[in-house]
Amino acid sequence: MAEESEHKPSAVESMMDKISEKIHAHDSSSDSDSDHEKPASPSSVKAKIYRLFGREKPVHQVFGGGKPADVFLWRNKKISATVLGVATAIWVLFELIEYHLLTLVCHISILSLALMFLWSNAHTFIHKTPPRIPEVHLPEDPFLQVAASLTFEVNQALKLLRNIASGRDLKKFLGVIAAFWVLSIVGSWCNFLTLFYITFVLLHTVPVLYEKYEDKVDPFAEKAMVEFKKQYAVFDEKVLSKIPRGPLKAKKF
Repeated sequence: MAEESEHKPSAVESMMDKISEKIHAHDSSSDSDSDHEKPASPSSVKAKIYRLFGREKPVHQVFGGGKPADVFLWRNKKISATVLGVATAIWVLFELIEYHLLTLVCHISILSLALMFLWSNAHTFIHKTPPRIPEVHLPEDPFLQVAASLTFEVNQALKLLRNIASGRDLKKFLGVIAAFWVLSIVGSWCNFLTLFYITFVLLHTVPVLYEKYEDKVDPFAEKAMVEFKKQYAVFDEKVLSKIPRGPLKAKKF
């Protein structure tokens, strides 16, 4: 009888151990199911957010990620303010005061040469060392790089205009015609210097404001893009689709 009484508690304990193991296994399986049912992380949701012009990179990398991007996005406020101030001074000098470039260059040259000449001859009377005029030598590499970049961009623009003029893409054709038409209207309002200055100021203000408020601008831009696509689809169905097109030439490989 004593042996039977000793075996009974051990059997009960083994049954309790099995029940507890089943409970723990059920909890772990429910935890794993809940992990699978968790919503996507904020980073994955953020990656699906619409960005203006379909960009996938930050604004700083869109501008090249170098010193020009730092200037446009005001990473160094002193340098950006200095560049914008110099551009404003040049615009005021040539546009408002109506100073001419050749006249300005000649006056600066006259003033600089006169000061250096007088200082070089007067140092013996005022007992000071003569001025040390540095030798100015412009390196060729930066100018060659700029020329190569401009040549590449011009060739790309000419290639794009040639493809548009071939009649293969009506949408791009209408977009370029509209852009040239807007530029012609803006050009009738102001001269090239003012247009260049306005563009320069916009490059120093719009990107930094967009980078600061992009989470508010992008949803609005998405709605505007959806509405534009709807209107373009209606215009394409009623007008563009009825325009006869010539046969496309086969590409030569």
